[in-house]
Amino acid sequence: MSAATSGTSGRNALLIFAVIGGMFLAMLDQTIVGTALPRITVELGGSGLYTWVVTAYLLTSTVTVPLYGGLSDTYGRKPLLLTGISVFLVGSALCGLAQDMGQLIAFRAVQGLGAGALLPLSLALIMDLLPRERSGQVQGAIGGVMALSYLAGPFLGGVFTDQASWRWAFYVNIPIGLALIAIIATRLPHRPGQGRGTRPDYLGIAVFSAAITALLIGLTEKGLNGNGWSDRPVLGPIAGAVALLAVFVAVERRAANPIVPLHLFRNRTYTIVNIASFFSAFAMYAGVVFLPRFFQQAHQLSATTSGLYIYPVLMGMLIGSFVTGALIGRTGRYKPWLIASPFLMAAGALLCSGLALGTPVWQLIIWMTLLGLGVGPTLSGLTVAVQFAVEPRYIGTASANLTFFRQIGGSVALAIAGTAYAAVVAEQAAVAGPPAAHAAASATVIPWLGAAGALICLLALVALPDRRLGAPQTSPSGTPASGVGTAAG
Repeated sequence: MSAATSGTSGRNALLIFAVIGGMFLAMLDQTIVGTALPRITVELGGSGLYTWVVTAYLLTSTVTVPLYGGLSDTYGRKPLLLTGISVFLVGSALCGLAQDMGQLIAFRAVQGLGAGALLPLSLALIMDLLPRERSGQVQGAIGGVMALSYLAGPFLGGVFTDQASWRWAFYVNIPIGLALIAIIATRLPHRPGQGRGTRPDYLGIAVFSAAITALLIGLTEKGLNGNGWSDRPVLGPIAGAVALLAVFVAVERRAANPIVPLHLFRNRTYTIVNIASFFSAFAMYAGVVFLPRFFQQAHQLSATTSGLYIYPVLMGMLIGSFVTGALIGRTGRYKPWLIASPFLMAAGALLCSGLALGTPVWQLIIWMTLLGLGVGPTLSGLTVAVQFAVEPRYIGTASANLTFFRQIGGSVALAIAGTAYAAVVAEQAAVAGPPAAHAAASATVIPWLGAAGALICLLALVALPDRRLGAPQTSPSGTPASGVGTAAG
């Protein structure tokens, strides 16, 4: 290997570390606050507003995901990624300094505005920086990082809260983020996107933001506050979201530089992968949300300890993601390995119908591992599939939309399952007591949520075209839709 080649490889390795680190920070902050919230509400008051500490971050990070992805395809990855990390760090510092719940909610929204850049641009940059033949293995590693962040968050939040202060759940981002900014600013070459000089789609951005904000507010009211679907706090925002999305489609069809290019949905692989991402989130959220709830409320474990108890799910997701990435890299195919995923998801979820106070630990480990093994391949395999399905100039948009559909799918899953969970608890608590009621609710919600998501995901993946990586595809405009391998900033 020549000195030049060695230097390039070293630079890329450091950059990959930096972009994966940014992705880890963004995903960690979706979960790390949960274990700190009880202490936060004691210190800051405003217990009735506690759900909005999470929802404010989810709202702004979800809305901005497609926006950052589309803008990075137009103006280049580097300036958008640096902007996102900087805004995220400002929001983190402000959250740590918050003096009341109103301030904390507002600052979490600022933090989310930056976080929306980190995951999709990280996924796109990996594709830009590495040869195509290594995409499967690297996406497998990224899927493992995603799994780790989902389950490390509650544990770290508990540790910071118990050993130092809840404020460190936010302050910890700052030194890490500054190091990432230094690496990206000095090592990532700036490569302009393909739309410099064109006018941004301001109207599309505004309408899309309003639509998704209304949708997530309605789903949050449904899942967290016990409202029915026909109640005004739920129906009003969701109906408004549907109307605004219809307006958004009309706006994007006329936009010269649309933030969400609608023609991509004429690509069969692109559309199917996003559908699969949406419904695979049902099984993922069943594992990372309702299993910890089972351990906390049925077995009366602390939030920190419950995070440790679901490590079989983490290990399953890590293994599933890594193995799928390796198999994709070795065979050049993704469909066979993705097809196997829903069967494992459904098996793990349906076995959880046996959850009870006296369920043996060894059985729980097997059930949770199966669920994780089913979710893991979707974290890496779907990313590879969608990035190879589109033209290079749309990789940022495609990566962002995959993340967007996964987050929206999770929000829908929580809205539906949250109501079912509460109904079972209310019915069983007077008869069997609260711990047994929560066990019964977990044994009801996790199986049907995971199995339903797995079934629809399987139906979508069966229809997925079975192509080898590197085989040219044709975009709706008739141009080749494959071929990425150079660094782009």
